[in-house]
Parts: sequence; C-alpha cells; structure tokens
Amino acid sequence: MSEHSGSSGSSGYSERDVQREVTELQGKSATAAQLFDIRRIIGGLFVVYGVIVTLAGITASDSEIDKAEGVNINLWTGLGMLALGAFFLAWLWLRPTPPPVDAERPAEKGSE
Repeated sequence: MSEHSGSSGSSGYSERDVQREVTELQGKSATAAQLFDIRRIIGGLFVVYGVIVTLAGITASDSEIDKAEGVNINLWTGLGMLALGAFFLAWLWLRPTPPPVDAERPAEKGSE
C-alpha cells in the first residue's frame, strides 16, 4: 500500500503528460482570447453595417436626399462607420492581444 501512496503514476498521468496538457490548454486559451477580442467584433460589425448604409446612400433618390435638407446622410454615416470599423481592425492588427502570462513562472523565478 505504501508503494502507491507517493506515486503519481497511480492516476495514469506522468508529470510530463500534465505539463503537456497545461501547455496545450494555455495555447487554446490564447487563441480564443485573440479570436474573441472585442476590437475584432466591433470593427467587423461597423464595417458590415457601414457597407450596407453606404450602399443605401449611393443608391438614394433625390427625394430621399431632399428629406434630409440636401445632405446624403446615409452616405456620410456609412463612410464614417467604415472609417471607424477600419480603425478598430487596424488597431487590432497593429497591437495584437498579448499572450496570457503564466502565474507560476514569476513565482518560480523569484524563488531561484
């Protein structure tokens, strides 16, 4: 009975297997964080809606423009939305989300 009490092999996983699993999960977590970055969502939505509103402004009739006192509001709003969406996507591209910091590593460095 004493031979199994201190052994990590009784669960079927070695320390190397556990470390490999932890590393894989950290990689998946970093990928998910980058995929669901709020800048990507906001930028994508503004670009999609900006395209729709810009097309509505391009195809606007004279009577629709006259209702807005001669300003093609759909065109200008759509272009503004496109610019804002492009800003968010450029920000995401220029400043990607940093990978998460492992909480155990700074503690190990401090103890050495």
